[in-house]
Amino acid sequence: MSNLAFEPDNVVVVGFSQDDRAYEALTTLKELASQGQIGLDEAAVLVRGEDGHIDVKDQIADPEFVGTASGGLVGLLIGILGGPLGILLGGATGLAVGSLFDLSDAEDSDSVLSEVSKTVKVGRTSLLATVVEQSPEVVDAAMARLSGTVVRRSVADVEAEIAAAEEAERKAAHEAQRELMRGRRDQTRESAHAKVEALKAKFARHDGAAGAETSPAA
Repeated sequence: MSNLAFEPDNVVVVGFSQDDRAYEALTTLKELASQGQIGLDEAAVLVRGEDGHIDVKDQIADPEFVGTASGGLVGLLIGILGGPLGILLGGATGLAVGSLFDLSDAEDSDSVLSEVSKTVKVGRTSLLATVVEQSPEVVDAAMARLSGTVVRRSVADVEAEIAAAEEAERKAAHEAQRELMRGRRDQTRESAHAKVEALKAKFARHDGAAGAETSPAA
């Protein structure tokens, strides 16, 4: 049965409950590519740290990207997902940064970057790759055998959202600077101090909860 809506050029991100499965999944993608079942441009095994940033544990790339300044889409995504935008889009939900922002808009949206970011969970290994597929069944079946959960989005959609995010970030930075200047003029010393104290309290509550979760049982 044909899938008219399916795009052949895709970004796939796969989450795993067992850490070693991501490395096995990377090997599986390489095998599928060598058999001609898929095209594989780039792939990386990732772990998101407690601070929300991304650590690359293993990586492969098409030879055309090796030694170039620009790299490929996976490398670009890693930089985005491990940066402030990726953290706010869901990568560090539940961390201190998540407690300071209302993430409901991101969670309720169909944002491509948000879905990808939330799949790369804190403390878990994930696989991120750009592939060329004739249908989703080959990769989906291979990852299902490894208990992997696949999120797939077209390269075109990912690139369009990256471009939009860059523009939004530029505009937001400009507006933030203007807001800071306005706020400095408009805030009284007392109200500014009260807001800062409220933010400190949020951090303190998060640190206390994190300590309770990580403390060994008596």
